[in-house]
Amino acid sequence: MIELTGLSRRYVLGGETIRALDAIDETIRSGEHLAVMGPSGSGKSTLLNVIGCLDRPTSGSYRLDGREVAGLADHDLARLRRREIGYVFQAFHLIPRMTALENVELGMLFDGVARNERRERAVAALERVGMGARAHHRPGELSGGERQRAAIARAVVMRPRILLADEPTGNLDQASGRAVLELLDALHEQGLTVIVVTHDPGVARRAQRVLVLRDGRIVRRMPAVELRSLDEALAGAVP
Repeated sequence: MIELTGLSRRYVLGGETIRALDAIDETIRSGEHLAVMGPSGSGKSTLLNVIGCLDRPTSGSYRLDGREVAGLADHDLARLRRREIGYVFQAFHLIPRMTALENVELGMLFDGVARNERRERAVAALERVGMGARAHHRPGELSGGERQRAAIARAVVMRPRILLADEPTGNLDQASGRAVLELLDALHEQGLTVIVVTHDPGVARRAQRVLVLRDGRIVRRMPAVELRSLDEALAGAVP
């Protein structure tokens, strides 16, 4: 379970304080499929980065299964990120000179997993996302959808409990995007907590619940099936 209490993230730019997140209070249940929406600059990606331990809150509490995360030392935070959290980015972030298989193996190398086990688990992860036959191709030899599937394999190879996805279909055509979303749905059905940042109501409706952010605050919580558009969701938001 993820528990956020009074969570804030502030930046100082040009002498001005920017409140990227402002006193966020939220509980995300284990095994939940959650979508996060909001206009540009609302704090969606910042929230995902804090949950994913890629950024630290300025103030407030972030507890994961009862353990306070915000104050962990850098090496403990890195270990938690590698072992508990998978991250899927819009831009894939695959290393061009490495094959899909080598990209998937990389995180396990940093965690000290033995070579034979790395290879076995990477192959299994690629097969899990339908990429077994493309394991030895480099990113430049893969389609956008295939690159995102390889990125998802990399995200789940450490067997995380939480999968975070930041606009995972933003660089994909409609057919490839649909295939990636079906894969995320399947991973959720297998027990992963899935949190997706998206601007697309069609993507958000695949979740169980939607958080709507504006100016760093959660202004609306709603069942995903009730979502029609971001504008409509914001119109019904708490000021």
